[in-house]
Amino acid sequence: MSEQAVMSDYAVVNPATGEQIKTYPTITDDELKAAITLAYETHYGWLRSTTVADRAALVRRVGELHSERREELGAITVREMGKPIEQALGEIDFCADIYGYYADNGPDLLKDEPIKLLAGEGSAIIRRSSMGVILGIMPWNFPTYQVARFAGPNLVIGNAVLLKHAPQCPETAEALQQIYLDAGFPEGAYVNIYATNDQIADVIADPRVQGVSVTGSERAGAAVAEIAGRNLKKVVLELGGSDPFILLSTDDLDATVESAVAARLDNAGQSCNAAKRFVVIDELYEPFVEKFAAAMSGTHSGDPTSEDTAMGPLSSTTAADRLQDQLDRAIKGGAKVVTGGQRDGNFFTPTVLTDVTPKNDAYREELFGPVAVVYRVGSEEEAVKLANDTPFGLGSYLFTTDSAQAERVADKIDAGMVYVNIVGADGAELPFGGVKRSGSGRELGKYGADEFVNKKLIRVG
Repeated sequence: MSEQAVMSDYAVVNPATGEQIKTYPTITDDELKAAITLAYETHYGWLRSTTVADRAALVRRVGELHSERREELGAITVREMGKPIEQALGEIDFCADIYGYYADNGPDLLKDEPIKLLAGEGSAIIRRSSMGVILGIMPWNFPTYQVARFAGPNLVIGNAVLLKHAPQCPETAEALQQIYLDAGFPEGAYVNIYATNDQIADVIADPRVQGVSVTGSERAGAAVAEIAGRNLKKVVLELGGSDPFILLSTDDLDATVESAVAARLDNAGQSCNAAKRFVVIDELYEPFVEKFAAAMSGTHSGDPTSEDTAMGPLSSTTAADRLQDQLDRAIKGGAKVVTGGQRDGNFFTPTVLTDVTPKNDAYREELFGPVAVVYRVGSEEEAVKLANDTPFGLGSYLFTTDSAQAERVADKIDAGMVYVNIVGADGAELPFGGVKRSGSGRELGKYGADEFVNKKLIRVG
């Protein structure tokens, strides 16, 4: 696991000020072994003795506690990774929706599925049941939401959850552990572990752990998948993205530009499914770039605790240094800076680049921060080709006034998700995931409850 670009020490460091607020000790090897044992025993004891309805009721309470403690949880997110408070509170609200969705729909999602026999007498069904202990490795950019979409369905299913959070989000990890206990889950159903990368390799290899879900970078996903494959473990990967925002026609350019800015700058651009590459038809290119650059430069950034702040700092000095390196190499490779490009500590001004060619590193890389790259295309076919010319395939955005064109282009985009004439439309019921180097598997919706389950055939003669 040494290939993962993450720290092993758990600490809360305010990215807006650089102040280290609190540190947390990593778990000892003996404590980790005890945690796995507790989760294993809880799965085969308490969790398997309860009904789906029993577990759904507790998951509902987890969601309610998120709502009751939204101010506390939101403030923690601001401290840990610099998200503006209004966005942090919105994240907590989305978590409550996710837990509510799985509480409401869990029993139906897990009900027996009959199979029509082609020959013979009797019956056959698929019964969905738990697999055992599942490990979740979560990132820092959406510290509560990422946990909700992993832990919510798995606990309704009846799996026990081991949760390794990002090293910069230990306070969130602590608060979420307490919520699960306060909701009525026994110790061992949801277990937070402040583990190092090397320890996580041992967790994945442990025969009592049946699967692993990771949300993070390509490098982290590759490292986890390698270990999981070596140990024959089921894995779900939600990794990077360089989502295209394709503009082919519009009857309201100002509204489209507003959507483009929102799609790029949410969470200071630190979202795997943010729009990062803006592919614009020739006749709209010049006016789009002018309006887009003006709107990006007019975005208010600053103190993330202020309700007026639209964009906070990047999550850490490491993240800011990485983006600075990418920006420097992009410019050296010939990219033109239309607006932005300045850095102050961990704060970046919203930046718009043009003239990025396939020879430029920025053409292939995921820019994880408030930097947008705009491309000019001459046709629908060229737009699709450019949109697909990326190693990633997470999400995508398509704006057009032609419904037939929307259907054609959406069908041709190589991505796990296509949003037509809309941004910010994620929902608890909508599956989330990608293809190519963006990962495999799905979270949320019914598909998120169908990953770590034993689809057991029961054939009766």
